Amino acid sequence: MKRKRMLGWMIGVPLVIVVLIGIILWKEPEREGISRAAAYKSAALFLTTPDECRKEAKEENSYFPAGSQDSWYVKYMDYLYRHGMISEELTPASLKEAEGQLTYEEAAYFLGNVSEKLAGQVTVTKKNRKKPFPEDEWWALYDRLCQEREDGQVKEKHLLICGTPESVEEEEAWVVHTDQGRFGFEGLAMSRYLDTELVVLVRDSEIIRVKEKASDDVVYKNVWISGATQEKLTGYVGSITRDFSVKKKIKSPKEMEGQVADLYLSQGEIKKITLKKERIGGKVLSVKDDSIELEGYGEVPVEEGFCVYKLYGDFERQSVANILVGYDCQEFVAADGKLCAALIVRPFEADTIRVLVMDTNFQSLFHDSIELEFLSGGTYTVDKKEYSFNSGDTMTLTPEDELLKKGRIIFQPDDTERGIRVLSVERACGKPAYPGRLEIDREENSLVLVNELYLESYLKRVVPSEMPASYEKEALKAQAVCARTYACRQIQGNSYKQYGAHVDDSIRFQVYNNLDVSSGTDMAVSETYGELLMCEGQAAEAFYFSTSCGHTTDGTIWGAELSEVPHLKGVAVKEGGGQRDLLSNQAFEAFIKDRAEGYEADFPFYRWNTKLTSRQLEQKLPDIGTITKLTVEERSTGGIGKVLVAEGTEGSRRIQGEGSIRSTLGNTELVIQKQDGTTVTGWSSLPSSFIAIDCGQPDENQVTVFTIYGGGYGHGVGMSQNGAQAMAKAGKTYKEILGFFFSGIEIK
Repeated sequence: MKRKRMLGWMIGVPLVIVVLIGIILWKEPEREGISRAAAYKSAALFLTTPDECRKEAKEENSYFPAGSQDSWYVKYMDYLYRHGMISEELTPASLKEAEGQLTYEEAAYFLGNVSEKLAGQVTVTKKNRKKPFPEDEWWALYDRLCQEREDGQVKEKHLLICGTPESVEEEEAWVVHTDQGRFGFEGLAMSRYLDTELVVLVRDSEIIRVKEKASDDVVYKNVWISGATQEKLTGYVGSITRDFSVKKKIKSPKEMEGQVADLYLSQGEIKKITLKKERIGGKVLSVKDDSIELEGYGEVPVEEGFCVYKLYGDFERQSVANILVGYDCQEFVAADGKLCAALIVRPFEADTIRVLVMDTNFQSLFHDSIELEFLSGGTYTVDKKEYSFNSGDTMTLTPEDELLKKGRIIFQPDDTERGIRVLSVERACGKPAYPGRLEIDREENSLVLVNELYLESYLKRVVPSEMPASYEKEALKAQAVCARTYACRQIQGNSYKQYGAHVDDSIRFQVYNNLDVSSGTDMAVSETYGELLMCEGQAAEAFYFSTSCGHTTDGTIWGAELSEVPHLKGVAVKEGGGQRDLLSNQAFEAFIKDRAEGYEADFPFYRWNTKLTSRQLEQKLPDIGTITKLTVEERSTGGIGKVLVAEGTEGSRRIQGEGSIRSTLGNTELVIQKQDGTTVTGWSSLPSSFIAIDCGQPDENQVTVFTIYGGGYGHGVGMSQNGAQAMAKAGKTYKEILGFFFSGIEIK
């Protein structure tokens, strides 16, 4: 009896378990699927960028029928069709199919095309192949796909959603504002996430997926409050203005207007406001990633969430790049020993410039030591303490000097025009003296030297360093206006803000104080005092270079759109101007091998040539075997080489950009013969990219000689300095010269 009972238990228990499992499986609902639109958007953005999908959509025909191509997902699916990632046979291109659910069969097809490792992770059977593929499985596999890629283009981010199309007036569809800028969110529902921190997957500025809600309790840091009532507060968050409701009535709303505050929100309502009323000011001496140096305060740390607001004219949220070193046109909001926001309260007037003085031969921004000679009495300040010096005194500083451990040293001579001589630096003029004031600061194990001076004084030392002082007065005046305009743009560019400067004194910007001042160049600067080249109400890009080949090029050679630099169109440098069609190799070769007419036809670098061997070129391009052919594949306005193709026995290489072409073909062993018969050697870069190339036949050692016919010296954009000289000699005024080289500009 016991034995029968035992046997019953042994058979019955497993049977019950099997029945229970069957009931569970029968009762368990199918997991939710994912739409093809959502899945294929993520698939496309795994493979490429949103911009590339948009670009292809404009340039290529759609797989979807006419009249149904405006849906947001069409560009993503079209991209996948074009690149063989999804099949028209399996997934017909129709709105109905796109909005339907992804199947097991389709998921397997895509994964099989992109990943050998994951190709077998989706099991397709006769029963499930047409069934919806579970959404959670899709995202699990997607995460594994992204982990396989080394480039990390699909990223996980924490975003605070501060504005949706419903909460922002005149905002386009499918765009949200976040604490990290504007993001697209095609195919997702984001309105419910306003004032919420999310964990999302993104590629570039497009949200692919909302992974989870991180928090309903959020803080908007350093909000500019533009208005307040007892029940409502209006503030500038990210790049938008928002109205917020408050839990408790605001007692003194007027006191909040024009202030910076932290707003603490819970489920969309303000529960706490922290006003930040302390403000400090002073000349900005440097701007670094984590601090701002203010004269009189030293380096002050910057709070996370630091904001920059322009208060004059139209209110605007700006970036740290808009905080100008050398100027005090901004106030700073401070709290707890940190800077929370910058308030730009007035426009800057470009009256001074700050120049990083490089070492001898312009080799480095950093100095091992600096030796000064004071040409008048004056004072120097460090750590708020002031010391005096006398005319004739000298001082040598090294990075180990005790004074520098206290911070930046500022030297202010009584005679700012005579300035201070730097004995540790050599220039073409000898030991240079610098007007204005000098500042020395320590950077790790070196020193940096900054010269702050009036812009017009700076220009009097730029013009003779950039153009021979013996040139015609009108050419020098054209140079002065170009140099002033260029300098003003560089002040706003703030390139060296971490060191407290706008420019350095080398050819990277404009050569400064390399040669002595002269009466002719001083007069050219004085007679054009304050004048700038203006284009569409802004200081123009006022590029200049030494010599043209008879034609300049346009501003697109460095990647800009012509609409962004409409004044840089390229012009034939001859009486009457105009443009020549030199875009084909045949047309340009005929032009460059002929002297042609032009203002600069008699200048030595108007035409030049050199010979380059394949062996010399292989030093620069070692991975394509023996080089057999060079071809200019693309030219821009004026015939300048824009893309060069080098072909070898083991492959080919495309070299893009005029600078890259010049440096690739350049070699210090080359002998460059100018049209007057003189030669130069030792140059690591060709004089210009206005070139035509003859390819010789390989010799018995498989060495090919390439003969390069070129013209001009420099990048070829903007004003040719020797062209300006020739035009001035022909009786043109500086305004006529500038109007010739820069299209549609005004001189103001």
